[in-house]
Amino acid sequence: MKSHEVLKEAVDCVGVKSLAADLRLSQALIYKWCQDADPKDPDTSGTRNPLDRLREIVKLTGHIPVVSWLCHEAGGFFVHNPEDECADIDADLLQSTQHVVTRFSALLREVSESIADDGAIEPAEADRIRLGWEQLKTTAETFVVACERGLYRLRPDDAKKE
Repeated sequence: MKSHEVLKEAVDCVGVKSLAADLRLSQALIYKWCQDADPKDPDTSGTRNPLDRLREIVKLTGHIPVVSWLCHEAGGFFVHNPEDECADIDADLLQSTQHVVTRFSALLREVSESIADDGAIEPAEADRIRLGWEQLKTTAETFVVACERGLYRLRPDDAKKE
């Protein structure tokens, strides 16, 4: 689905007039966001919308926490897609499981250290625990998705070599 189509669906939930008023923008701009904007075709009536701009920010900066923040604000979290193929299934599986265990260990260490120093978890410590938890969820979800995709399965060519 294209960004302008996603925005059109969102706008349809509340209406152009209401959204424009709440955002203090013109209805015309909201309508333009909901139309295809092809930078190579000057005759298209749409304009670059906030989703396209956000995608460009992430692409230019490589700063994934921008996406993570948006996902968090929407009540979820961002998970990277795993690679489509494993170079060495045994090594990749071992490395992936170790990565999950390492993240979990780091989270437990952060909780333990937070409690050990003064018997309470302060706001800054809670922020670090949250960060560790988000990293663990992402790592674990990436691992599970890779398992579901069969990435840790020998390919027919590999099985013949054994």
